[in-house]
Amino acid sequence: MLKDLKLPEVRVYDSRNSMGEAAANGLSLAINAVLRKKNTVNIIFAAAPSQNEFLKALYYENIPWQSVNAFHMDEYVDLEDTAPQRFGNFLKERIFDHFDFRSVHYLNGNVDDLEKECDRYAKLLEDYPTDIVCMGIGENGHLAFNDPPVADFNDTRKVKVVDLDLACRQQQVNDGCFTSLDRVPAKALTLTIPVLLSAQVISCVVPGSTKAQAVLNTLTQPIDTAFPSTILREHKGTIVFLDPDSAKYIL
Repeated sequence: MLKDLKLPEVRVYDSRNSMGEAAANGLSLAINAVLRKKNTVNIIFAAAPSQNEFLKALYYENIPWQSVNAFHMDEYVDLEDTAPQRFGNFLKERIFDHFDFRSVHYLNGNVDDLEKECDRYAKLLEDYPTDIVCMGIGENGHLAFNDPPVADFNDTRKVKVVDLDLACRQQQVNDGCFTSLDRVPAKALTLTIPVLLSAQVISCVVPGSTKAQAVLNTLTQPIDTAFPSTILREHKGTIVFLDPDSAKYIL
């Protein structure tokens, strides 16, 4: 089926681990390519269980982290500062505290003035234009927290406050991040789709059978905010990394 579709580059691996290793190696190559042209590289990371194998594999890559400015793409609103589900904490535990980054910039969903926080982070993104995005795809096709009801391919904001779609909140339970739906925050901060697509390279890591339908939709549905991830087909620098479970409907 793949040969019949107009696609970004899609790579299917024989396991989640080999998929993660390939994505980590791909990030290493992309970083070095950017650093041949300038002194630093600006990367946006996703925080989700789907990224675990990729993040773990980064430990085995020889990456010049001291030249990397790091960002994350979304954050819950009103979730306690120490909660492991907070995306900043997720990435802090897995990579931000383990490598010598040039800088790490956290998005804070617990401030009193959320619009001011959006503006603060947007200014950082202007100061550090994105080179690489490491993302996943949600079960409902979301990119970051740009769920179908709020996704906008021409968004004028760089960062915004959003209400989370029910399907998105249920995914957080399905992933084991929360024990029940009522514990999942209803609001979040998210980088917008134009910011994510401004990167030269998008590394999209999407394992697991629960993502198989989203992968099929991404590659076959009309490019529309009803399926936000379909916009990746318009980005020539996108590489999609899949395992056998997530690729089962396209092989």
